[in-house]
Amino acid sequence: MQIFLQLVASGVAVGMIYAAIAFGYQLTFATSKTLNFGQGEALMLGALFGLTLVPFTGYWLMLPLVLVFGFALGAVVERLGVRPAVKIKSEYGWIMATIALGIIFKNVAENIWGRDDLKFPSPLPEEALTFGGVRVLPMELMIVAGALLMMLAVELFNRRSIWGKAVVATSNDIDAAGLMGINTQKVITLSYSISAMTAAFAGVLVAPVTLTGATMGSVLALKAFAVAIIGGLESGLGVIVGGLILGIAETLTGFYISTGYKDVPGLILLLAVLAVRPVGLFGKAVIKKV
Repeated sequence: MQIFLQLVASGVAVGMIYAAIAFGYQLTFATSKTLNFGQGEALMLGALFGLTLVPFTGYWLMLPLVLVFGFALGAVVERLGVRPAVKIKSEYGWIMATIALGIIFKNVAENIWGRDDLKFPSPLPEEALTFGGVRVLPMELMIVAGALLMMLAVELFNRRSIWGKAVVATSNDIDAAGLMGINTQKVITLSYSISAMTAAFAGVLVAPVTLTGATMGSVLALKAFAVAIIGGLESGLGVIVGGLILGIAETLTGFYISTGYKDVPGLILLLAVLAVRPVGLFGKAVIKKV
């Protein structure tokens, strides 16, 4: 039982990283029905940018600078990759454009920081804490708390601020929001900025417990996309539940079966959910009037 609880604890930390990235997918899909398939590169650039700043600012002062960097990066992606495709009503142009930007960002990172993985200094002690026989790294606790606080902060922003309410209105009905005087284009840009900001924040959260490099975001983003589909692309709660399910399933599979099969549960869950409930576990089916 102790081993099982240890695996669950590790899976929760991994799952919350997936959830934080998937939350970014949910933000852009809600306002524009588009996704940033370079989300993993936003995480990677946030981590590498933070690694560059840490020697000069320390970890805690680095965080707000990374948030600003991620916010600006999201605006660039929306302006260069999404807006032109949406403007000409291209159904698939934004997919290829965001993928292309992701590849460009990855190549830029390789030329600036190199192809070797780098060690990111941990702001917390690296000695594990013990709770009822379960060993947990302080950084793993910070990952869970940081991801939850980040999603809570975005939720409060949406509920309490004028811009946040504009995001909610645009998410509910973009045409009606435009008729009410809301600049929906700026709202979409804002959603991309917040999305990339959350990914960059996730990058500096996960970096101290992994190696940091130009390829670190690719697999994480792919699994986070599966989480978004499993939980529901329009449900914040869904991405949290989906992330936890996938993270725990992976750690249990890796230990009890084989590490070579630890990626299989995500694919099985994805196929099962798509077959039974295509809108996701917490998604809502929408009937379109023609």
